This record gives sequence, C-alpha cells and structure tokens, in this order.
Amino acid sequence: MAESFVQSKLSPSKVTMFEKSSCPFCIRAKGILKKYKFKEGHLEIINIANLDIMSSLQDYFLKTTGERTVPRIFIGEKCIGGCSDLTQLDGSGELEKLLISIGALE
Repeated sequence: MAESFVQSKLSPSKVTMFEKSSCPFCIRAKGILKKYKFKEGHLEIINIANLDIMSSLQDYFLKTTGERTVPRIFIGEKCIGGCSDLTQLDGSGELEKLLISIGALE
C-alpha cells in the first residue's frame, strides 16, 4: 500500500515532498521550494502526519531511500534526500538546474 501510494505521487517532471506539517525541517524545506516558480501541478507537498499509513510510508522510505525521516523530497522519480540535502543543492545552484532539467519551472 505504501509503495503504490508513493509511486502514484511521483512523476518525471514534478517535485514531490512528503512532510509532517509541524516538522521544523519540513517547514524549512518548503520555504526553499517556495522560492521557485513552479509550473502548475509540478510541486506537490503531501502531509503524511494524519494518514493511516504514515508508519508504513516511513518504513517504505527507510527501505528505498535509507532514511525514515521527513521531509523525503523527490525530484522527478529520484529521492534527493531531506532538508539538509535540499539546502545543499539550493546553495550550490544545482537545485535550480535540476528543476529546469525536469521542466518543472515556469
């Protein structure tokens, strides 16, 4: 169930972030992503905190990405990691290049 839920949210031209809205790292990551002008429908932020499958989602993240924590951020269908990874990509200028390369920006 968790795998099919995650896979159904991913797309080659979209950024998908799984979060818990009260998590300070998720809030920081969301702030970084909101600096960019995404095309309509190319950024999806999914709050998993109130989902019945939250624990199984985090177990799936651990199995597939090596981390159980949120945020789990996918650029296209590849997980780039969490907040510290996103911060590093943004600081180096690589994040914008990745977003352009998948066609997510206006």
